[in-house]
This record gives sequence, structure tokens and C-alpha cells, in this order.
Amino acid sequence: MLTNALFSVVLGLALSRLTLAQTIVVDNVVIPADESTIAPAFAVTDASASNATADLFPGETHLLTDDVLANLTNLGMTNIVLFKFGDPSTASANGSIIGPCKTFPGEFVVFPGDITNRVFDLLLGGSLIHTKPLASPCYSDYGNEDTAKCDEITLHWSNDSYIHTNDPTSVNTILFEGTTCVPHTVNPYAESCTIGAYPTLSVNAANVAQIQLAINIARNLNLRLVVKNTGHDLGAKSLGAGALSIWTHNLKDIKFYEDYEEGSYRGPAFKMGAGVQAFEAYEVARNHNLTIIGPEGRSVGLTGGYILGGGHSPLSSIYGMAADQVLSMEVVTADGRFVTASETSNPDLFWALRGGGGSTYGVVTSMVIKAHPKISVTTMTFSLSTGEQVSSDQFWQAIRAYFEDFIKYTDAGNYAYFSLNATSGNYVFNMAPWFAPNMTTAELQALTEPFFKALGDIGLDVKPVYQEFDDFYDAWDKSFPLEPWGSNLGRSGSRLFPRENWEDAAKLTATFDAIRYVVDAGGIVTAYNVAASPASGYPDSAVNPAWRRTVLHAIDSVTWTQDMYTELITIWSSTLTYQWGPLWRSVSPGAGAYLAEADYIEPDFQHSFWGDKYERLYALKKRLDPWDVFYAQNAVGSEDWQMSDWVFGNLPSQNSRLCRKGTSPSQQDHLARRL
Repeated sequence: MLTNALFSVVLGLALSRLTLAQTIVVDNVVIPADESTIAPAFAVTDASASNATADLFPGETHLLTDDVLANLTNLGMTNIVLFKFGDPSTASANGSIIGPCKTFPGEFVVFPGDITNRVFDLLLGGSLIHTKPLASPCYSDYGNEDTAKCDEITLHWSNDSYIHTNDPTSVNTILFEGTTCVPHTVNPYAESCTIGAYPTLSVNAANVAQIQLAINIARNLNLRLVVKNTGHDLGAKSLGAGALSIWTHNLKDIKFYEDYEEGSYRGPAFKMGAGVQAFEAYEVARNHNLTIIGPEGRSVGLTGGYILGGGHSPLSSIYGMAADQVLSMEVVTADGRFVTASETSNPDLFWALRGGGGSTYGVVTSMVIKAHPKISVTTMTFSLSTGEQVSSDQFWQAIRAYFEDFIKYTDAGNYAYFSLNATSGNYVFNMAPWFAPNMTTAELQALTEPFFKALGDIGLDVKPVYQEFDDFYDAWDKSFPLEPWGSNLGRSGSRLFPRENWEDAAKLTATFDAIRYVVDAGGIVTAYNVAASPASGYPDSAVNPAWRRTVLHAIDSVTWTQDMYTELITIWSSTLTYQWGPLWRSVSPGAGAYLAEADYIEPDFQHSFWGDKYERLYALKKRLDPWDVFYAQNAVGSEDWQMSDWVFGNLPSQNSRLCRKGTSPSQQDHLARRL
């Protein structure tokens, strides 16, 4: 094992050799290291040697090991020290030689450098991707300008999230990326395409060894490391200027277990790779006449950041959060080691991964999740808007009548997805849909009869549309269209309003008034009448305790137009954080927000996202990742870091330097000049 001082010397020597050719030594003869002389750096390991209770997928048996690294070291492989495993006892070595900021391209380590990249790609087996932004065919900057491809990308940019999830770096949150490479329909003033906050390099992960290599080089060179599965996250967790990215999207293996045992659970389960998306997971569950708990979004990665952040579902009022369904995980941790996390293997890590957030404790390669029996569903849709037949007073009386029985609806296992806005000049209320598992049309009508009677008493004639489905898949498929993507013309916040606000008339009035205020002020409210505290109970995990008390997850959004002055956009954007957010928090003290759909600069995000669990999560972060290999906006431990630039003056720009709080890029530059 390298000592702290020795590692610094060896790393320094490695950095000084980055301009040399990559070589190995065979029989005392120096020969080039290339595809003909170097095989991908992995050993096929015996799955029985792991703690996994589910069979490892083929890619999970391909591991980087100490023996593999020792062999490459003995061969004199150029810069192989950059891929060594981490030792927590020497965690300060990197900082002492590299500095307070995450390494940026073009600095003293010459990252990305031709030789380092070549060695890295050889060890990966050719899976290293040099980023070309998705919209680059619309410009000449990357040498791939193509009018036909640009037209296709432009056509599908906003309405087909699959083109983004299938790309190694494209993300939903282009505002925080810098909007540096988008079609002209998104930014009509754009004249060029630059990489911006998209990662410099990506590893197209097909096996565990590739993830280990990426984590190890990122840790040893103090690179910014990000993880992208689909890029859905509204917190820009898959972005980072100058970063190395691990792209887990293609880890698509699925295996069904008819009678799986883990702890106290015995029953059907699926093991799913980290890249499995909702539409794929739901299809395979339907094919086995079963149901799994997942998102409404079709292209969301089920076993990625969605579950790691908790994951609410159309079935949460019955079964709880998606994270509650997890029985075990396979994960590569910050030291580069591959481990199983479950109730009996690395239980602290297992606790943290279920709700503690993505890009924080490791890179998950697969999960085993519970499956539930096939379930029938009845849906209901309707809409209401003001106009000649409906006054504003009638409209808001109708909304209040709907709000009255949120507890009753979730206690019955229901979930409702609705929106409120006045952006067209009229108030609009869309129910799309009301989702009632295990209910017939007649039962749903009986449940909602008091609400529709109240509408009649107000003088409104609302005609809901009901549909019955034999199973969850068909109801989900019919109810939730493919989600929109990639706009830089707005941002959102959210709040988990607690059940107690519906148990007190004054609190309910205050909650209702706070939500109406946002709509009257020009905002859009998208909300879910959902609970996540099932009668059957739920496991102890890092899931935000506010989820266990809520009956309303509400999202407030502010939007603007391309032709607005930056000063006006800044004011409008700040309204979300500094006016609407405090108002919603004032009527729900002690509650919280859902980390995947929250304000990008959520105040006191630590307790808003995790409540009284944060201190334990932070301590685990420092123990499991003492190098701070993993960083993401508003992730556990992110308060120790800061970006060097801002969007609209107060939104951390991912298209800037990441440095430890209290330091600056100038200190990094000074260190680079010394080296």
C-alpha cells in the first residue's frame, strides 16, 4: 500500500510524464501499449465470492482488482498509478498535491491529455466518449454540421425525451448548463456551439471495471466526476464543466425472481440494471402479471437517481416510495471497490442510498426491487376554466371544494396529478389524471360524489371522463404522455404540505391561500395529491420524513420568454425563491421538499430534503467518501463546495469551476504554476 507521501511522489511523477508515449515493458523490452498488447483492465470474478443474494449480471463479474493493477504495474504501464484504489487513511494525499479546486481541462495535469486519455481508453476497452453536444450538428464548431440531423434534433428537442436520454451528456436542465449548444428554436440568438457545462469525457459503462476505472482516475486526479443515467434531474446533477462522466444508461439487464428471499421479504422480485427506464420496467412487470412501483415519467431511469432520491409514484398512496421497494443494491463506492448494499451487507450504505440522493455515495449498477400483484386502476380526467360560464369566484370555490378531502382520497389509495394556472388570462384547472388503484368506476364515483355535489351547488357542471383498466401498465400508458424536455425559459420549486394542514381548518385555509397566491401572481402550480405512509408500514431509510406526513406535493414554476431582458428574468426568477418559497414554508413549518423537483437554490436544503436525518447522512458521506469524489448541486455534503460563477447572479452555474468553499480558482492557478 502506498503511503501518503509516497503516493504524492508517484502521482507527481505520473503527472510529469503525461507528454510521453504510452508503453509497457515485456521481457525487458519497451513496446507500445495499444489494443494489440493491452486487454481491457478487468478480471472475471466468481460471483459466489460476493455478498449479493441475487445473481450478478455478466457486467458485474468484470471487475478491476488489485491483481489486475499489479500486473499492469509490473508491465510498466504508463501512468497506471492514476487508477489505483483509494485508501481512506491517505485521503488527504490528493488535496496536498492538486489543490482546492476540482481539476479543470488544461491545468497542470493536462486533463484531458492525449496520453492519459489513450491509456484510460485502452483500459476501458474503447468506451471513452469525447463529448459532442447533442445539438452540435446545427453548428460548425465540432466539424459535424449536418442540416438534416439538425432538423431532426430540432423537431424532437422539446417533445421527445428519448433523444436526450439516449445521448451520453444531454440533460433536461439546460438553464444551469449555460444553454451553450441548443437548436435555434431554443435560442434564436445562438451563433456557436460550445461544450459549456457538459462533461468533457464520458465512460459508456457496460461493466463494473469501467466504472471503477473512472472513479479511481477521478479521485486520484481530483477530477470533477458526474453520473448520468437519463438526465431527468431538475437539480443539474449530471452536469459539470470539465468533468468526467459515468454514463450508466446502457446497463439494461433485467432478471425475474419468482420467489426471492431477502431479510423478512419472500416473494416476487426483479433485479434491474441501473439503466432500466420506467417504460422498460413496467413492460417486463406486465409480462409477468405483476406491478412495480415507479414514476409516471416514461423515460425516467427507475433504478438511478429516481430511487436514490426517494421516488414518488402513482402507487405511493398504497405502497409508499419507490425506495421502500429496494431489497439490495450493487454499487461502486468512492474508493473504487464494488460492494453489495442491503440490510445485512453494508447496512449504513444501504440506508443512505435509499433516499439520500444520487451522485453522493457511489455508482449503483443494479437493484433488486419488490414486485406486487397485478392491480386494476380506474382513472378520471376533467378540466375547468373561467370564462363566460364560470366566474373567478366559482373557480376558486371549486378548487377549495377539491382540497377539502385530500386525506380521504389518499387514505383510499388514490393519487391525483393536477395543475393550476392563469397564464392564458383565464384560470385553468386540469385533472390529468385522477388515478385510483384497486377501484372500479362506481367506487371512484362514490368516493368523489361529495366533491361533484359541491361543484353542482356552486353552479358548475363538470363532466369527468372515467376509464377502467385491468392492470397498472395500461392505465399508466394511457394517462401519462412522454414528458417535455430541455427549456431554458423557467425554473421550479416545491413543497410537501403535511397532512396536519388538512386536520385544522385554519391551516387548510392558509395552505389554500398560499397556493392561490402563486397562481394569481402569474405562476404555474403542478401538484400531486399523494401520500407515502402506507398502512402496511415502510422501512427505515434516508427518505425525507416529510414524505411520510404529506398529502400534497406541490410544484410552483415561474416562466419567461426569450425576448425578456436579463434584468427582468432575474427579478422573475428570484420571485420563486424569495417570495413564493417563504410563503409556502410559512404555512408548512417543519415540512420539506422533494429533492428531485425542488428549488435549485432551496434554502437549508439539508433539512428541507432530509429533515432530522441529515446529520447522519453527512457523517456517512465523510466516512464513505472522504475524498469528496462525488459532488452534485444540493447533494449531501455539497455545502462544502461552491461554483465560481452564477446564472442571473444567484444560481450556481455548472459552467464554472468547482472549488472548496472559502477558496477560489486563483489559488488553484497558483498551485498549477508551482508545479
